Amino acid sequence: MRVVTAHTMQETDRRAIEEFGIPGLELMEKAGRGCVDEVIAEFGLKGRAVIMSGKGNNGGDGYVIARLLSQKGWNIKVIILAEREQIGGDAAVNLDKIPAELTNFCIHEGQLQALHMDDIFQADVVIDALLGTGLRSDVSGIYLEAIELINASGRPVLSVDIPSGIHGTTGRVLGAAIRAYITVTFAFAKLGHVLYPGAEHTGRLVVVDIGVPQKLIESASGYEFLNEETIRPMLYRRDRQAHKGVFGHCLIIAGSTGKTGAAALSANSAVRAGSGLVTLAIAESLNSILEVKTTEAMTVPLADAGSGHLSSSAFPVIEKLLPGKDAVAIGPGLDRRPGTVALVQTLVEAINLPLVIDADGLNALAEDMSVLRRKKSRNVVLTPHPGEMSRLLGTSIPDVDAIRISVAQEFARDYGVYLVLKGARTIIASPDGIAAINGSGNPGMATGGMGDVLTGIIVSLLGQGYSSWDACRLGVFIHGYSADLVADDKGEIGINATDVQEKLPFAYNKLLKNTLLTNLRMFGEF
Repeated sequence: MRVVTAHTMQETDRRAIEEFGIPGLELMEKAGRGCVDEVIAEFGLKGRAVIMSGKGNNGGDGYVIARLLSQKGWNIKVIILAEREQIGGDAAVNLDKIPAELTNFCIHEGQLQALHMDDIFQADVVIDALLGTGLRSDVSGIYLEAIELINASGRPVLSVDIPSGIHGTTGRVLGAAIRAYITVTFAFAKLGHVLYPGAEHTGRLVVVDIGVPQKLIESASGYEFLNEETIRPMLYRRDRQAHKGVFGHCLIIAGSTGKTGAAALSANSAVRAGSGLVTLAIAESLNSILEVKTTEAMTVPLADAGSGHLSSSAFPVIEKLLPGKDAVAIGPGLDRRPGTVALVQTLVEAINLPLVIDADGLNALAEDMSVLRRKKSRNVVLTPHPGEMSRLLGTSIPDVDAIRISVAQEFARDYGVYLVLKGARTIIASPDGIAAINGSGNPGMATGGMGDVLTGIIVSLLGQGYSSWDACRLGVFIHGYSADLVADDKGEIGINATDVQEKLPFAYNKLLKNTLLTNLRMFGEF
C-alpha cells in the first residue's frame, strides 16, 4: 500500500479537477458516498447521526453525508462551526442541498456544549467533518471545544479523511485530536494515518476510490506501507532439493562481558530466520558461554587477553573468516572500548560483503563518520534507534523524531547506505531516496534485545540472497509480525526478545499460507 503526504494529495485533487476536468462536486459526492457506505455497513440501515462540520471542503463532505443518510431514513443533525457566509465553493453547493431544519450554526465557545451536548452523547455515530489534512496550526476556540466534547462523549466516531486535529503528513496531534473508531480517506492513505500518534487516533482505516484518474494515482509520489499483502510477494519458497549451503552462511561479530545475550540473540535469530549456517565471532574468554547459548550456530573464539572485549588484534583472524561467508553483522553487545571501536572502523573499511551494523557498531561509527564514506561494501545496512541516530548525526533525539522520514532518506542518500530507523513505525530508506514504513509490531517490543533479534534477521536474509532493500523491508516486517504473533498468544506485557525469535518460523509460515493475523486487522481495507 502506498501512503502520501497531505501536499501530494492536494496536488492530486487539483490536477484531477484542472487537468482531467473532473468536477470538484463529483469528487466530493463520491467521497461522501464512500463514507455513507461505511456508516451503513458498520452501524446499520437506520440510526441517529450527528455530523460535525467545518467551513472547508471537509465540511462539504459532511454535508453530502448528511443528505445521503437523511435520504436513507437516518435521524440527522448537522452542527456547523462557522457562519453561513464563511462557507463557499463546492461545500456551499452541498450545504444548500440539506433541509434547513437539519442544520445548526455554532460560532461561539460554550454554545456547542450548552445546546448540542445531548445530541452528541446520544448519537449512534458522530461524523467528524471538522478539519481536513490541510490543518497546520494547533486547534483552538470552538474547534477545540468540539473535539474535546466528541472525545468525552464516548460515542463511535467516523472521521472524514483524517481525524480532526491530526497533521496530515507528520501524524502529530495539533493541540487536540479526535479519537476515531473508523477513518474513511480518499484515493490514498496519508502519512498522518500511519505515523504515530496519528495512527492511534485513526482507528480502522478505509481507503475509498473517488474516481481519481489512474494516471494520477500511478504518478503520485509516496511511500510504501508494509503490510501482509506487500510483504508476501517478497518471500522465497524453498526448493525441495535445497541444502544448507543454499541458504547462506552469516558471520556475526558480537558480544562482550555482560552482553553475551546480545550475541546469542543475534546468532539464534539468524538461524530462526532461515540461514543455512551461522558463525559467531566472539571474545575468547566468552566462548564457553556462547557455545551453550547458541546450539545451532558455530563459534570462533578471538584472542582477547582475558578481557572479554574484542580489539584490533582480532582483525587478522576475522579477515580469514570472510571467504565463504555471504553476509556479515557487526555490533550487538560489542561495547565501546577504544580497541573495539578501532576494530569496528577497520572492519567497515575492509569488508566487501553485505554488512549490517547495529548497536555498538553504530556507536563506533559515530566517533568518526568518515569511516562510512570509505566503506568497501555497496550493501551496508545501518539499524539505529533514535538515540543512536542522534549520535550519528550529532543532533538531538527530538530533532530526529520530528522528521523521521526525511532524516532517514537524507542520511541514506548522503552515505550510500540502507537505513533502518527503528521505532513505532520503523522507517526503511535506500541510497536512492526511496522510503518504506513498517506496519507490524506492538508496544510489547519496547524491551532489551529486540534490536539484536532484528540484526540477526536482516543479516540472515542478506545471506540467503535477498537484495538489501528486500532484506530490510522483509526483516523489519517479519520482526514486528513475530511480535504480533506473540501478542496474539499472550498479550503485549512481558514479551521478550526470545519470544519473538522463537516465533519467526511461525511468522514465515503464516505469511506463506496467506492467512490474516488478528492483531493487524485494525488496518481495515487498503
